[in-house]
Amino acid sequence: MRPQTSFIFDLDGTLTDSVYQNVAAWKEALDAEGIPLAMWRIHRKIGMSGGLMLKSLSRETGLDISEEQAQRLSEKHARAYQRLQGQIVALPGAVQLLDALSRDNLKWCIATSGGVDTAKINLKALELDFDDIEIVTRDDVTYGKPDPDLFLAAAQRMNVDIQECLVIGDAIWDMLAARRCKATGVGLLSGGYDIGELERAGALRVYEDPLDLLAHLDEIASRP
Repeated sequence: MRPQTSFIFDLDGTLTDSVYQNVAAWKEALDAEGIPLAMWRIHRKIGMSGGLMLKSLSRETGLDISEEQAQRLSEKHARAYQRLQGQIVALPGAVQLLDALSRDNLKWCIATSGGVDTAKINLKALELDFDDIEIVTRDDVTYGKPDPDLFLAAAQRMNVDIQECLVIGDAIWDMLAARRCKATGVGLLSGGYDIGELERAGALRVYEDPLDLLAHLDEIASRP
């Protein structure tokens, strides 16, 4: 008998409508440090861990961001994101999708590049409690996406084989990380990347948002 499918979800842009608040928070932090950077460039890095994102932006722009400055940027981003939390809501179908998986006894876990505080803001929008669900944050692993550590930790948390997992994400970094650990990537358009980008990064299927995925769950989910 084929094992049932288990689900690993990204959080920002996948289950919650929070990508652009994340971009705005990073923009505010960078401006406060005198680092001029267009918002579209920031958006392209959302989904990476904050540390990797800053390293990548430093490399692309030629700016020298010290470890001390990176720490200040992360703290300023966290404060700005906290102020914007009232704008963050669940994406259409997100709550219903998780409920449907639970009813069907399909395992699921959230794996986010954000830390615990950021995760709790998003979980509030989903009416979920941090202590009541399976969740892995950036604080739990050595490396963030596009390294696969978060997804490997999520599979371990669920006690399942990573190759039997579907990774649901909105960014190319999710798909690249899924490919690296031999999970199956499923993309959502709700984070701002287009179909071509997600498929080239490794997405087997691409749906509009959690509601669209829920309507097509039979296409990707293997039940016991």
